Amino acid sequence: MTQASDIVYFSAKQVAEYLDLNEKKVYALANDRVLPATKVTGKWLFPKILIDRWIMDSCHSGILSDRLLITGSDDPLLSMLVARLMSQVGSQELISYSATGSRLGLELLSKGYADICTVHWGNIEERNTRHPALIKGYNNHQQWILVHGYSRQQGLIVRPDMLSRCQEEDKLPLLPWRWVQRQPGAGSQQQLEHWLTKQTCQLEQLNTVVTAYSERELAGYISRGDADIGFGCLSVAKESGLGFVPLTTESFDFVMPQSIYFRRQVQALFKLLSSTQCQEMANMLGGYNLESCGQLVWSPN
Repeated sequence: MTQASDIVYFSAKQVAEYLDLNEKKVYALANDRVLPATKVTGKWLFPKILIDRWIMDSCHSGILSDRLLITGSDDPLLSMLVARLMSQVGSQELISYSATGSRLGLELLSKGYADICTVHWGNIEERNTRHPALIKGYNNHQQWILVHGYSRQQGLIVRPDMLSRCQEEDKLPLLPWRWVQRQPGAGSQQQLEHWLTKQTCQLEQLNTVVTAYSERELAGYISRGDADIGFGCLSVAKESGLGFVPLTTESFDFVMPQSIYFRRQVQALFKLLSSTQCQEMANMLGGYNLESCGQLVWSPN
């Protein structure tokens, strides 16, 4: 007999037994997107880890609702906002931000290890196509929504003394400059690959010397002289005193379960994003546009 601890996905009947509910009620809750579930070839499957999380989140004021775990794409403005929110709540709650890259962040969200995942996966004109297409590749996306955070300038971060030699984009991949790449699955790496395609070049043609796991780590390699060039956002280049070649404007968005949106920490985050204080921070960092912050971009309905 299979032990409950060995189960990865419940059937509707198993969920009914596990929760002591009528099976028809389980189907109703799944159809109303109350219970975390996914439909495969017409059959409902319920990830056990998310069912357990749903029970904990539903039964109490504290175990999960007193914390907000954010993961996904790296961004300096969001790091500053989370630090300010934590200073407001003190030791009463936990608001944490761990930059993992877009794809790993979505995997963590799909497994219930995070509450929000931040993503940027292409220029802002293609956002309404690219972001939903990315999201739909993960389990439990049927319970998620996509909310706009802000747009930001993305491009090449270079050593200041080399900036004057960056006027001809198509020649840059062929120069013997030392490149910093991001890890696979990072939004900035996706942007780099997209830009190289337009230059009819491949990643393998770059003189890559190191891989960075955050934008600030990437800038650090360049500012220390360990590398010459990489792909990232204007705010990171500016705070590190590096040169910047603008290439595109992208949408930096928030993916989360529908039920998470109304959690008080999320509402506090978007309230801060809409504040004069945040606008001043964005202006100081450079390259941000906060218009339409908090707007619903996509939902599964």
